[in-house]
Amino acid sequence: MEIRRAEEQDIPGIDSLLEQVCMVHHMGRPDLFQGDHNRKYTDAQLKELLKNEQRPIFVAVDESRNVLGYAFCILQQHPNDNVLTDIKTLYIDDLCVDEKSRRQHVGKSLYEFVLEFARKLGCYNVTLNAWSCNPSAIRFYESCGMKPQKIGMETIL
Repeated sequence: MEIRRAEEQDIPGIDSLLEQVCMVHHMGRPDLFQGDHNRKYTDAQLKELLKNEQRPIFVAVDESRNVLGYAFCILQQHPNDNVLTDIKTLYIDDLCVDEKSRRQHVGKSLYEFVLEFARKLGCYNVTLNAWSCNPSAIRFYESCGMKPQKIGMETIL
């Protein structure tokens, strides 16, 4: 397995994983997330994201260059903010491992790659959000050593 920056040739594999993520969210919160082959980004949007240095995308691929997993990241910083300190954060916007490749340490390897990338950039921390309707993801991130930073709450009217 190789982990590297995503390239245009990876888009079909990324698309498949984006659909899997959409379905996980749809199954957990059908009131918020659409199902049926939807995905967060179109191919045109993915092509633009691949060029954006502030939003690196990493893929784990096998020897046949099949995409086993991905990590979408966003570099964040708040210079001159009235409240927040000016730290550099790498936010994991989305991390997914193909259903067929789970329990093979792909996710852990991707996560560790992202941590090392963030260290090299001088980031203070790595953050992400996990939906409470996805307890397996929460357990995975906790097994990687992540701790809750904040809790989002809602009242459905």
